[in-house]
Amino acid sequence: MKIFLKVVSLCLLPSLIAGQQENPYLSSLYRSLSDARSDTTRMNICRSLGFYYSLEDRDSSNFYLEKALPIAVKLNLKFDQVSILAGMGIVLMQQEKFSKSLEFYLKALHIAKDPSVEKTIWGLSPDTSPRNERMKAIARTYDLIGLLNAYTGNWEDNINNQLKNYREAEKYAKAVGDKRIIAALNFHMGIAYMNAGKFDSALLLIEKAQSVFSVLKDPQMGRTMLYQGDTYKRMGNFDLAAHTILQGMALLNETNDYVHRGQGYILLGRVYAGLKKTDSALYYAKEGLKIYERRKDPVGKKDAYNLLASYFDHVGRTDSATVYLKLAKSLSDSLSEEERKNLLAFQDVVVDEQAKLEKLEKEKIETREKLRIYLLLSGILVFTVIVLLLYRNNRVRKKTNEILQQRNEKIENTLHQLRSTQAQLIQSEKMASLGELTAGIAHEIQNPLNFVNNFSEVNEELLKELKGEAEKGNLEEVKAIARDIEFNSEKINHHGRRADAIVKGMLQHSRTSSGQKELTDINALADEYLRLAYHGLRAKDKSFNATMKTDFDEGIGKINVIPQEIGRVVLNLINNAFYAVEEKKKLYQENYEPVVSVSTKAVKPPLGGLGVEIKVRDNGNGIPQKVLDKIFQPFFTTKPTGQGTGLGLSLSYDIAKAHGGDLKVETKVGEGTLFIIELPVN
Repeated sequence: MKIFLKVVSLCLLPSLIAGQQENPYLSSLYRSLSDARSDTTRMNICRSLGFYYSLEDRDSSNFYLEKALPIAVKLNLKFDQVSILAGMGIVLMQQEKFSKSLEFYLKALHIAKDPSVEKTIWGLSPDTSPRNERMKAIARTYDLIGLLNAYTGNWEDNINNQLKNYREAEKYAKAVGDKRIIAALNFHMGIAYMNAGKFDSALLLIEKAQSVFSVLKDPQMGRTMLYQGDTYKRMGNFDLAAHTILQGMALLNETNDYVHRGQGYILLGRVYAGLKKTDSALYYAKEGLKIYERRKDPVGKKDAYNLLASYFDHVGRTDSATVYLKLAKSLSDSLSEEERKNLLAFQDVVVDEQAKLEKLEKEKIETREKLRIYLLLSGILVFTVIVLLLYRNNRVRKKTNEILQQRNEKIENTLHQLRSTQAQLIQSEKMASLGELTAGIAHEIQNPLNFVNNFSEVNEELLKELKGEAEKGNLEEVKAIARDIEFNSEKINHHGRRADAIVKGMLQHSRTSSGQKELTDINALADEYLRLAYHGLRAKDKSFNATMKTDFDEGIGKINVIPQEIGRVVLNLINNAFYAVEEKKKLYQENYEPVVSVSTKAVKPPLGGLGVEIKVRDNGNGIPQKVLDKIFQPFFTTKPTGQGTGLGLSLSYDIAKAHGGDLKVETKVGEGTLFIIELPVN
């Protein structure tokens, strides 16, 4: 199967073999060579002839490349030396002279990696840089070294060495964005995976290369189809393999690429043998043999002989099968010994190259160690200077620190006073809101107390009546009166508990928060503070009136919050809403109905989970934009002096954030304002 790998290196030279008019092209080169007056022209023509014959006649190819190289060396044309050395390495690689081939590749790589090579690159178009051309040459050479590893056989052991070089080549090709080289590398990596039995990866990479070659109209397209067909054959899909290879051969027949034509004929012979189409198998085997005999390629001839022997054995012509087996064996014996010698020589070169790399690595380590010593000495010197400077500055710093310490003490005292003042202001704000509730609380307490007093007086009357009826012995009347007393007692108890709850709520609002969250009925809390705030304002100003609307989501249930804190937020927003509608009413006495609405709703926050929204809406004057930007700033207020501290909305915002929620505002001047408290359900 080596023949399928031993010609892929020529995929790197597509631009030199694109035409099928072979003789006119050669005639032109020969005429130019005979007319050449300069060494540079002779070198270029010999190189072109060498590349051309690499597909037909390796001896001729080597002849012309060996003529081109000394001229390039003489003229110090290093970049030209790179391409010529690579071409000679390809010919040697096809001849399985691995060690010599590797030497040429390494020489080419060594020259290409020298940046000074860029000065010897000439004849480029304005949009092409010498650096890019040098990077491309490095990429191609690494690609060839990867192919050389493939030529030695033993696919499973060599695949890592192949891929290592292909990926190094890919790094340089991607650096300059050369799609053709990148596609060729994908093609070669696909062949490596095919030979390693990783057919899915092979097909993926080959198809990736084909997508580029088809756009570039690159002659390598035909070659990729041969290997694609070979992969299908190894997977057992002989019909698809035959179809794909024939498509590839149609493209190759338009070129002078006899190397891949021979490979395609042998491959088709094997595919048709698998399909039991013996006549077609024989035809393609003979066509392949013709090409390999013309090229004097012993490896290709051996594969053709084996295929023909298999065919004649299959059809029962044992005499012909024996002849071809003997021919194949004679070539195998000579090739095996030569391959063994070449492989050993190749391994020696690899070992030598590894030794060179290890030597270079050792020199690098020694250089680094010396550099570390110099840096250490320099560091000690710098450290000494720094110590002296630090010692000198230390005394100055001590004096400065003493001054700073005194200033810090003053700043800390001032900060402590500010914090104390802030705490007092916050508590004042809380008590101010409590003060606003006082009238409302009194009104709310008065109602249940009136009920308690009234039902108590009624029960007193009923008890007197009960005694009279008892003395008369009227048992039925006694029972009826007792039931009325029991009913009235329940009412007294109910309204007593109502008054108790109001007092407890007031105390809870006024006391310092423990910081502990409790399960709280948000609907009840919002409704309670709405009514308290309203009656509180009514108690201070009998002319005040506003329509209150509520829309509570009964599905919310209880949520985990700090009730005192959330209560303060709700109360502050409701008071602000009542203030806003009252201010608007002063401006528009007629045709204006003040409305304040409070609603709750279960929602799903953007980040997931569950949440609750408490909305407080008014139809007041709205908030101007210049005021809106400042409303959450501490101590900012639009109320007259003495009517507001400017801390209400600032504290409300902080409380909402501390609960993991948010406080938002929507407003439209002349129409009203909506505040939204967003709280997560924990």
